[in-house]
Amino acid sequence: MNVALAYNVKPESDSFPAVVSPILNSSSQKSNSEIDQYAEWDTWETINAVKDAISIYNNVSLIEADEEAYNKFREIKPDIVFNIAEGANGVSREAQIPAMLDMLKIPYTGSDALTLAICLDKARTKEILSYYKIPNAKFFVADKVEDAKNHNLKFPMIVKPISEGSGKGIYASSFVHNQTELEREIKRITSEYNQSSLVEEFLPGREFTVAILGNNGDATVLPAIEMRYDKYPEGTVHLYSYEAKWILDTKENEFDVFDCPADITKELEKKINKVCLDTYRVLRCRDWSRIDLRLDENGEPNIIEINPLPGIIPDPNENSSYPKAARAAGIEYNDMINHVLAAGIRRYNLL
Repeated sequence: MNVALAYNVKPESDSFPAVVSPILNSSSQKSNSEIDQYAEWDTWETINAVKDAISIYNNVSLIEADEEAYNKFREIKPDIVFNIAEGANGVSREAQIPAMLDMLKIPYTGSDALTLAICLDKARTKEILSYYKIPNAKFFVADKVEDAKNHNLKFPMIVKPISEGSGKGIYASSFVHNQTELEREIKRITSEYNQSSLVEEFLPGREFTVAILGNNGDATVLPAIEMRYDKYPEGTVHLYSYEAKWILDTKENEFDVFDCPADITKELEKKINKVCLDTYRVLRCRDWSRIDLRLDENGEPNIIEINPLPGIIPDPNENSSYPKAARAAGIEYNDMINHVLAAGIRRYNLL
């Protein structure tokens, strides 16, 4: 088949410099929003690895997800697009490529524009989960600092930008213990990211991330990964923050804080799998997704976030969760990519 690979690539100069972080004792002349601007985008290492995997069985064309993408799709007219593009600008940026492809009637892998736009909006996602009685932390949305004056949540809390991924905007300071810290973080997010804040009660239990592959009755839950915060460096906040994801967790630093498969009971595994599949279904995810969850004070799994465009760094020495879960299931990287492609092909009845 003729497959186009849609992508966004990190600028070559983007090397994730240290952020303004009390736990890292670092400083920077740039704001955090400038530093983490391209955190969601892929490196050429990942893009080429995906291209090579698809090329085993298909012809592949690369199409960057920029202003020229629409005309390139019209010109090339691929049989299907393998979409890993995160998009640029705006809270619906992940929906840009799927919306183009829907207009052009070109099939593509992964979730559609609506699901991608909803899942990037953390509050809208939680509203849907709450409607379907899928457990998630209590929350409120703060459009401005004054919105933090009246709430019925208990401290500690987590404060996040409402529409970011890849740890963007989530730092050690995002874990707040009192009203002063809460208002400081809302002000920071409003100022640096020009968007609302999602404020959630902190869930004190174990944290997991779960990869799902496939559709409908064939959707498979891959082995769960646990974030082992007891293995974090002393003095660091127990969050998988931007600092942890991009500064502590590098090729140069040994940051072995993941257990895969997670050491959990069959009962907990069953609960995690059910809540993840329910989430996948009600948000109408397609082909693949990664779902983050954390246990509450009663040990019950609560959904934190859904990522229908999961990170897929190919190097096994890096902590990229979706490939890590796939390898634990006996699926090597090239096969993982082609399983996702095959799921999309079957969904469109292309073969």
